[in-house]
Amino acid sequence: EGRYLGRPETDEYHNMGLSVLGASLFPSHLEEALLVLEAGLALKQRHWSHDEDSILTAQTRLASCLSDLGRLDEALVLQRVIYARWVTMLGLSHERTILVGTNILISLQRLKSFGEAIAFSRDQLLPTARQSLGADHDLTLCICQ
Repeated sequence: EGRYLGRPETDEYHNMGLSVLGASLFPSHLEEALLVLEAGLALKQRHWSHDEDSILTAQTRLASCLSDLGRLDEALVLQRVIYARWVTMLGLSHERTILVGTNILISLQRLKSFGEAIAFSRDQLLPTARQSLGADHDLTLCICQ
């Protein structure tokens, strides 16, 4: 088992330290943040695999970092995995699921996959957001743009 500063990697402060370090490096030192975010995610998957919320949050940060690094294809793949898990855990109409769907929509637009972006927005994301969040909610308005 790995240790850092005498603490085992299963120690909550070790885990918290990686999270804080990753957050502090992001977005000004993206390459370094990516390494820390990947290490933090691997640690969570190894020792806290039962804590899906924590893993999905770590994956979301990693996808955001990949996107900011211009690694849009990799970010989109990860965002789709995250979205599928939230759909399974919370359902399509949960605000968190819709937020992750919005991230996918933005990635599709940045990748110039406009046909897929329009279809995803029109057929799934926008109707769900309108029904569950309301037409005047920030996320719904973001999808409409």
